[in-house]
Amino acid sequence: QVQLVESGGGLVQAGNSLRLSCAASGRTFSSFAMAWFRQAPGKEREIVARVTWNGRMTVYADSVKGRFTISRDNAKNTGYLQMNSLRPEDTAVYYCAAGPRLGTKAVEYDFWGQGTQVIVSS
Repeated sequence: QVQLVESGGGLVQAGNSLRLSCAASGRTFSSFAMAWFRQAPGKEREIVARVTWNGRMTVYADSVKGRFTISRDNAKNTGYLQMNSLRPEDTAVYYCAAGPRLGTKAVEYDFWGQGTQVIVSS
């Protein structure tokens, strides 16, 4: 098992930045791919960004490309999502997830955090 705990969410004005953290414990975090998903009210959960176990490959949703950066520090068992130039449409609950493969679907990830709320005001 891997336990994941997100932090760093909050209320920000459009154009500002936030950095989300995902602290991992339990089994070796560094052996898993990691992803950030988000879910807005009334919408399906969507993938935002994902990163390989070693951090060498990252992939982003078109909606956040150039604004968000996913990273990880395996020595600290922590993953990050730096979010810049935030927009009201980025408002959602953000979840970190870990799994054996760099998948695009939620079902491909075995371990999940509880989520952290991000609200972007216009």
